[in-house]
Amino acid sequence: MYDCSLIYLPKVANRAGNITPINNNIEIPFNVKRVFYLYDIPGGESRGAHAHQVCHQFLVAASGSFEVLLDDGKVQRMVQLNRPYLGLHIAPGIWASELNFSSGSICLVMASEVYSAEDYIRDYESFKLFKSK
Repeated sequence: MYDCSLIYLPKVANRAGNITPINNNIEIPFNVKRVFYLYDIPGGESRGAHAHQVCHQFLVAASGSFEVLLDDGKVQRMVQLNRPYLGLHIAPGIWASELNFSSGSICLVMASEVYSAEDYIRDYESFKLFKSK
């Protein structure tokens, strides 16, 4: 599954607290056009379960932890995000589901595109057809 990669982000340590800078096309491999975050998710709940045709996404566990199930139509891989300086790049054409959120977790998402309902593939059978083209 070479379309997805874990990326360690820079961590500037300070006794008063750490900071992690994220810049377009430097720390993440695309220009960010949209940022959103998921929060107040009950512990153990799931989100996502879709793919994108064009949009790249970069996920960070800004707080707490969760797992991401990645599926390219042939191979599945589970990735755990549990540090705010570790991000997951998800390329278009990957079915992704966020699972097993810890209580109080925050999933920060940076996307390469503004929201477009037409870009989403929300049905797994449609995803398999998309991948077979």
